[in-house]
Amino acid sequence: MNPKRRSADNHTMPPASTIRRTLRHPQFRALCASGTIYFIGNAMQTMAAAWMMVELTGSSFLAALVQTAVFLPMFLFSLPAGVLADITDRRRLILLALGIQAAVGTLLAALLMAHVGGAGTILFFVFLSGSCTAFLSPAWNSSISDSVPRHDLPQAITAVGIAYNAARAIGPALAGVVFLHIGGAWNFLFAVVSTLVMMQAIRRFPPRAHPPTRLPAERLWGGMLSALRFAWHSHTVLSQLLRAGAYCAAGSALWALLPVIGQRQLGLGAAGYGLLMGCLGTGAIIAGLFIGRLRTRFGLEPLVAGGCLTFALVMLVAAYSEWDPPVYLALILAGGAWMAVMSTFNTATQTSVPPWVRARAVAMHTLSALGAFAIGSAFWGALSDLAGLSLALTVAALCMASGPLLARRFPLRMGETGEVTQATPWEDLFLSHEPDPEAGPIAVEMGYRILPANAEDFLDAISQMRAPRRRDGATLWRIYRDLADPSRYVERFIVTSWADYLHQRARATLADQQIEAHLRTFLLEGESVTMQHYIAER
Repeated sequence: MNPKRRSADNHTMPPASTIRRTLRHPQFRALCASGTIYFIGNAMQTMAAAWMMVELTGSSFLAALVQTAVFLPMFLFSLPAGVLADITDRRRLILLALGIQAAVGTLLAALLMAHVGGAGTILFFVFLSGSCTAFLSPAWNSSISDSVPRHDLPQAITAVGIAYNAARAIGPALAGVVFLHIGGAWNFLFAVVSTLVMMQAIRRFPPRAHPPTRLPAERLWGGMLSALRFAWHSHTVLSQLLRAGAYCAAGSALWALLPVIGQRQLGLGAAGYGLLMGCLGTGAIIAGLFIGRLRTRFGLEPLVAGGCLTFALVMLVAAYSEWDPPVYLALILAGGAWMAVMSTFNTATQTSVPPWVRARAVAMHTLSALGAFAIGSAFWGALSDLAGLSLALTVAALCMASGPLLARRFPLRMGETGEVTQATPWEDLFLSHEPDPEAGPIAVEMGYRILPANAEDFLDAISQMRAPRRRDGATLWRIYRDLADPSRYVERFIVTSWADYLHQRARATLADQQIEAHLRTFLLEGESVTMQHYIAER
């Protein structure tokens, strides 16, 4: 299969199912509904923490650090959490994280109601709560993916995006009302209740157990390296991660500085700030209803480019307008743009990876997006304190508007079924004895006899095996020509251990096998591919 043709054919999505049809799946419906309540609780907590920080300190930097405290754990812990979700019991992992989060939220609410602690206390406990969210997110997201058929997955991701952004609309508005009438600390108790609701849903509709396997279990560190290696050697996934990180780094300026925009520039109180956040969420909900059709009609890159330019214009409006109605209207557009772009990145990532690495891919998407969001929030907050709010937002808008330029080097596309479906290996292993799983390194040689006249075409074809071999576990890959026999070529790659080699064989996809089948067409008549295995002697 021609990779260039495959890439070109995937710039647009085929017609997808509707969100209404996706909601017919009971497990997805339960997970999505409980997730919505959980998102609302988290949004209430984040809004309350940010507004308390403004009231307590008056510092743009410390207010922006609330976003950093919420999302920095995603940067630190999402990849280990993704590995745990791929190799351990997801139900137990999610319930443990939710239980700790409920305890943390209860303690923070009690301290604030007792008027104990200040800005540092809020940041610390928000960071702990964000850490729990980081550990459960990959397992929960991969459970969402498993709860629907593959053809319903893009709409399922869109539905979750609508739920998340509906929470961003409803949560801050509710938090503003709570803040005004009974006190900001009560928001943290409502967040605890939302956590308990999700715990009940997970108990009733637990994630699907991982399929049984005779392969050696992956270790945490090795699983992290496998995920990073997969992303580095899969240009499709790498492009999606880099684009998501760049978008969030620039866009974090508006989210992080919104409390300052509301208080200093527009003269609003807590309820007004909640309304600003609500406008962002409302725009995202509206956009979510049309994203599938827009993506099918216009394709990925035009949709992302339009979202980047729209968000950049909104940041300029927020930077210079001192009249609140234009800002409210602009934020609705910003919410729609954010939803359209982030949903496209997320869908592209989850449809481009096989099941064995799906939770880790979700984690890497989270790491890239929210890690950039956390670091960007701190940067834009510091720049606002040093150079002024308007200048910080203007610089961020220029960065956002330049985002579509990345499309030339890092294009977006959706994965095909053959690229994510694992296949049965071609060759059986004929060994005198099987090594210990931790033994290694392992060298593997694949021998090919071809017509010398076809050498150039053969080398072009076999070069396509480099990325799959490296992506699935090889630390070194080369092709050699036999100096004593011009018809013989050897493909050689190194894997760290025997266990890693067994995992690499199991990770090959149908698309990889199509490349291998094409290589066999170059063999001399009567010849077959030979395979040899070597283990390093100590």
